[in-house]
Amino acid sequence: MFSIYHNPRCSKSRAALNLLQEAGADVHIIPYLQRPPDVQQLQALQQLLGCAVRDLLRDGEPLYRELRLDRAELDDTQLLQTLAEHPQLLQRPIVVRGERAVIARPPERVHELLT
Repeated sequence: MFSIYHNPRCSKSRAALNLLQEAGADVHIIPYLQRPPDVQQLQALQQLLGCAVRDLLRDGEPLYRELRLDRAELDDTQLLQTLAEHPQLLQRPIVVRGERAVIARPPERVHELLT
């Protein structure tokens, strides 16, 4: 079973979902903009991805600059709380399979989970 944190308006998210479906994968779609993950879910995602919390942030979004999230004094807890409150800042798509996950940028990264 695969889970994809999916934004249907995002071409990379649509492409990643399409790759999974073409591979015959059983996919659970998580519409994270409508049902934002909470801080605990975001922490679990970060651990599965093996990345820094800042790597979960879309730093090109206007809201990122508006909230001044580039400030070094912001700790992981503050950043995760901000992500929970503003899910549009979450990198996408994120694909999870069991204890493994990838940020599917480019979408072809889903192949890392198919093997």
